[in-house]
Amino acid sequence: MTSIFSMASMTDVIFLLLIFFMVTSTFVFPTALEINLPQSSEQTAIKPSTRVYIDKDTVIYVSTGDIEPQPVATDQLRNVLQAIQLQDSTEFVAIYADESINYGKLVEVLNLGADTGLKMVLATKPAPASAKPAN
Repeated sequence: MTSIFSMASMTDVIFLLLIFFMVTSTFVFPTALEINLPQSSEQTAIKPSTRVYIDKDTVIYVSTGDIEPQPVATDQLRNVLQAIQLQDSTEFVAIYADESINYGKLVEVLNLGADTGLKMVLATKPAPASAKPAN
């Protein structure tokens, strides 16, 4: 007795998987902000859901969860951070600041976060393995 193997069901499964991955890949929201982060040899496993971006033109953007970053005026940032603190006072906020911005602007944003009682984390990119920290 010879058995006949049909590839029709296998082909159906492959096409269903292909359609599934094509549909789910459209849900990824790439961030269109270009921010050149400073390098650091220290990294943390904390992945805050709230992010504050400061681009090279010192424009501030805020994003929570999977929401696209929205521009926020500097005078409105305190209100936004207070609203975040009211939602979850234990949450960390990541700051993605371009390495070319004025140091004073970064300190201003950090102070606003401290004033509202939020824990702020500065995002950096990993330093190359061959780079040694300065003593």
